[in-house]
Amino acid sequence: MAKIGFLGTGIMGKPMALNLANAGHSLFLSTHFDAAPAELLEKGAVALANPREVAQEAEFIVVMVPDTPQVEDILFREDGVVHGVGSGKVVIDMSSISPTATKQFAEKIKATGAQYLDAPVSGGEVGAKAATLSIMVGGCPNTFERALPLFQAMGKNITRVGGNGDGQTAKVANQIIVALNIQAVAEALLFAAKNGADPAKVREALMGGFAGSKILEVHGERMIKGTFDPGFRISLHQKDLNLALSGARELGLNLPNTANAQQVFSTCAAIGGSGWDHSALIKGLEHMANFNIRGE
Repeated sequence: MAKIGFLGTGIMGKPMALNLANAGHSLFLSTHFDAAPAELLEKGAVALANPREVAQEAEFIVVMVPDTPQVEDILFREDGVVHGVGSGKVVIDMSSISPTATKQFAEKIKATGAQYLDAPVSGGEVGAKAATLSIMVGGCPNTFERALPLFQAMGKNITRVGGNGDGQTAKVANQIIVALNIQAVAEALLFAAKNGADPAKVREALMGGFAGSKILEVHGERMIKGTFDPGFRISLHQKDLNLALSGARELGLNLPNTANAQQVFSTCAAIGGSGWDHSALIKGLEHMANFNIRGE
């Protein structure tokens, strides 16, 4: 069993860390930005003062925070991870952040003699709790094999995509697909309801055909019931689409549908929905249509 530092125990991070503890691994947590969750302390996790101390104690250091600046802070602050790692240690960033920044972070960590994997996840809070996350990994093959038992404790579909940064690139691609599918489901249900059909029955009919999807199954139900407590917040999906659109500009690409989905998310944010689940994209469309499929 491994000694694992886990930095970032929020909506996603806490259940992921619990799954590692349940698999028998030893956990070290930092209290520099928040108190250690009681559930993890009950599992034997050790709370330390800062990321440097965590990195000194652990063989693997997992980072799971919202965005690029938070990863940079945890890694390179005065008492950050970089000051506690060296040969034999592996830093695993499971956040969803910039592929370009990831390559820079990896080089700085590897300069200490440690290894670096970017390993963002897909599957939301449900997948984190059930240990069924899809994990997209960038880094060298040998380091990936060393970390594989950790990934297997947290997920099911685990793929090494390529070198550092490629895991993050795969996650951005994932977020494009998810956003556009959410928008497709939302537009279809809005069209059906405005045309006088029962959107719940339309969803039921579509589930058995070629339009059937996980998004239609899970998020379509959320849209119909109006249950938008966040599994994955709109603000975070906006962040991921910003990564897609800024990357597209660097590559000279046009991603028109991604840009359109981002605009609908921006409408949601403008009406107070930054903290809603991303399935609430439909509320942005409803706002523009002045029509609600739930009859509210």
